[in-house]
Amino acid sequence: MIKPRFLRKGDTVCLVAPGRKLDRESIETATDILQSHGLSVRVGDNLFSSAHSYLSGTDAERLTDLQHALDDASINAIICVRGGYGTTRILDQLDFSKFLQAPKWVCGFSDITALHLTLQTLDIQSIHGSMPVQFQKNGAGISAESLINTLLGTPEALQAKAVPANRLGNATGQLIGGNLSMLTDSLGTANEIQTDHKILFIEEVGEYAYRFDRMIVQLKRAGKLDKLAGLAIGHMTDIKEGELPFGETVAHMINYHTREFAYPIAFQFHSGHDHPNLAWIEGAEARLEVTPSGARLTF
Repeated sequence: MIKPRFLRKGDTVCLVAPGRKLDRESIETATDILQSHGLSVRVGDNLFSSAHSYLSGTDAERLTDLQHALDDASINAIICVRGGYGTTRILDQLDFSKFLQAPKWVCGFSDITALHLTLQTLDIQSIHGSMPVQFQKNGAGISAESLINTLLGTPEALQAKAVPANRLGNATGQLIGGNLSMLTDSLGTANEIQTDHKILFIEEVGEYAYRFDRMIVQLKRAGKLDKLAGLAIGHMTDIKEGELPFGETVAHMINYHTREFAYPIAFQFHSGHDHPNLAWIEGAEARLEVTPSGARLTF
């Protein structure tokens, strides 16, 4: 896969919002943090549009901002400012012809998983990491630093403690994935996730346990769990029971639906809808090691 050039001091990052609305304070905080690392910051022209009640502008406005950031050769990286919903509404209208001539890092997570999957189909690496909407929250400093360090070319290994649900073993392959809802949403589309012989990373937030189980089953029925090299699980934030409790933990559901497979599985990596939300490179060649003393993802 093509790895975009890592950033240097003086390079320009552009903040865009392909999905949900955001507040100005988040952008001001993110701008200060990025500038403190020697980076120049621009924002999309329509970033604070009031044209839609939920989305950060109309589809046309959000598309214009993201397309400009992809095309403009003076912009060295794109940071999506938040997730929520909305990226898939404009995804199929994007033109990547100029971007492919000079690929740059595209960063984000959650709803931005859809954009990562599209870049996978183009054989371009991208960065799964924290976004400006998170930078003001308690404990977010490590998350922001991890994103910036990765942009500057010093990505760090991800580590997780040993838990009984882990399945021991080693695996190598491209590291891909992101938000589970968005991975299942991709099935049957032009940017459908391809998982064979890869290390799949999943994280999720705010889902009912039975719906989480349904999404894992959907991936399995689509053949996306059959030929994995390995499986890494990040933050599972606010997975809750419904009116009628489902009665199974995330670990139980995942291990049950992968019980016939031998690949290693590791839980509780620090990435996703919680802090620290550590950055990693989508499409990078990685090694997953799951031992009795813990798990480690290295690049």
